[in-house]
Amino acid sequence: MRFRIGYFGLVVGPLLWGSCVAALWQGRAGEDEGTSQRQSAEERTISFYRSPQPNYSIVQSALDSAQFVLRRCLVLCECGGLRANSSFVDPTGRPMDWHDFGPLEGPGWAANAVGGAWELYRLGRWLDQPTWQKAALDVLDHVLKHGFLRDDGFIWPYRNLRTNDFCLNYTHTNTWFCPGSLARVAWQMLLFADDLPEGDERTELLRRAALRFSRWLDHHLESVPNGWYPRRATPDGRVYRKSPTGGEDPFWQSSADGLFIVLLQTELTVRGLADYRDTIREKVRVFIDQGGIYGSINHDTYDAHENVAYAVAFRTLLRAGTLLGDREVVEFAFRSLEGLDRFKMCEDRNGVATRGLLYMEDSWDTAYLWENAEAALAYFEAAVHLRGTQPRAALSYELDGLTILRACALHHYGPYGFLTEGVDWNNHVGQQHHIGGAEFGAIRYTEPFLNNLHIVEPTLYYVERLARRVPFGSRVLLVDPDGVLLGAKLRGR
Repeated sequence: MRFRIGYFGLVVGPLLWGSCVAALWQGRAGEDEGTSQRQSAEERTISFYRSPQPNYSIVQSALDSAQFVLRRCLVLCECGGLRANSSFVDPTGRPMDWHDFGPLEGPGWAANAVGGAWELYRLGRWLDQPTWQKAALDVLDHVLKHGFLRDDGFIWPYRNLRTNDFCLNYTHTNTWFCPGSLARVAWQMLLFADDLPEGDERTELLRRAALRFSRWLDHHLESVPNGWYPRRATPDGRVYRKSPTGGEDPFWQSSADGLFIVLLQTELTVRGLADYRDTIREKVRVFIDQGGIYGSINHDTYDAHENVAYAVAFRTLLRAGTLLGDREVVEFAFRSLEGLDRFKMCEDRNGVATRGLLYMEDSWDTAYLWENAEAALAYFEAAVHLRGTQPRAALSYELDGLTILRACALHHYGPYGFLTEGVDWNNHVGQQHHIGGAEFGAIRYTEPFLNNLHIVEPTLYYVERLARRVPFGSRVLLVDPDGVLLGAKLRGR
């Protein structure tokens, strides 16, 4: 049975939303008026904006994605934990083994077992659903105990379910891996460790695994001529310049995937587990001196400007700049965030609900949803950073993030909560892969722990950090600027 959170717009909506719009349209004097660039960004926020659906909030959307994983995509592993039945499934949860991702599972990029388990764990805690938390921990235990963590500190990203062998990449080979992508896994381990209860033995295991992988990179990963990180590397850490199909990869040293290495180093330093300040300062300077490095993060795309690269750049540089006390780095983070404007779709295209989504890149213009969820996170983190000093700019970012999640919520299909991997409004992928065989439309497959589930993270961030709190009897209602009731908590909790 699905949870229903409810809709409260008729009660508190007019009290909040009217003043929010006024703040954007009329509040130009004072505060951060400063630049026409920010004003034009606010105008794009309003043209981009999508109103909420009656009776279906972003929280309900996140719950449906979570229940799709819990009900349709988890199986018991021989190690005693839970694992995904596949990294690529249809709306019933049936594995699509014809696709490269189909027979793979594990913590790597498309499979995302650690990140997905962490999101399920946090959502279960927020809902007071211990069975959800238990399932999430069982997925985590599978990663910790099934051999993905190598004795030398390396992390295997995937296991091939056909052969039961570990492999380094989505093509099921061991010729190359993406170091930035694996740094993201190690960072997810740190995040999960932070949320575990005191005394949980997994906490130390996760932190040690994250640090050991970072040290593996320190000792093995070869540098590239421009001073950044290689997009791909051989098993021993040497630079790998080819694409997965064997041709020359034009972004072999200019992929934003390297940002995840900087992010891991930053988070290890913040937690006192290591001190990477000098390395962080060096790599951030390389990034800024080149005007930003926004080449494709996804392992199978090739573009100098990918939407998620701008979002990850903001999130990484904001943390790094804060750690270093470097205002220039924080300012460049916001410059990167503004780069997302070029990907905004401000109208429904070809009869498909695209308003409020970001297309991926010029060379592949499908709106994929893990990237959109990452952008929503970036916008919400910007809103939190600015709300005390620049409330009008903060509101603009908040609305951008809400708009993205609302647009994503329009693309659940079937009875189990399935969220499409992407909205193919321009038929780039092919009609045969669309829901209902439509010429333009949502793709009828998803990655359970990634594209389907990643909306959980920005949704929880929003309700915990940005939602308005309205006292109501013994409870506190969590409400967005449109007056949509997103949840309720007992006072004092």
